[in-house]
Amino acid sequence: MASHNETGKTGELLAKEHLMQKGYTILEQNWRYKRSEVDLIARIGNTFVFIEVKTRNTEFFGMPESFVTDKKQEQLAKAAEAYCTEYADDNMDVRYDIIAVILNAHEKKVQHFEDAFFPDNLGLYF
Repeated sequence: MASHNETGKTGELLAKEHLMQKGYTILEQNWRYKRSEVDLIARIGNTFVFIEVKTRNTEFFGMPESFVTDKKQEQLAKAAEAYCTEYADDNMDVRYDIIAVILNAHEKKVQHFEDAFFPDNLGLYF
């Protein structure tokens, strides 16, 4: 496996651990709908949380969260709609989060952006 793939998988593991420590229940990891993939789907209370995890070795080229494009947000929203159609009841809320991970030999940083974007109003606001 290429080192960037290993970095990404390690970042997802750190994100998953972070969420579980905060009381989230992890429902799915790397869930696929058509050509879209949701890194993590979690539940807290009556909210389904669809999470994109971005892991980088450094912030030199920009913060990891800034690499979640409008297209990726649209794909997440479509996948979330499909997931909710199958698994949600009328009392469930939906939220879109980003977890940014910096991971290298000197640093391991996990930053969680709750409500990072809204599908009807695409564009990050952190």
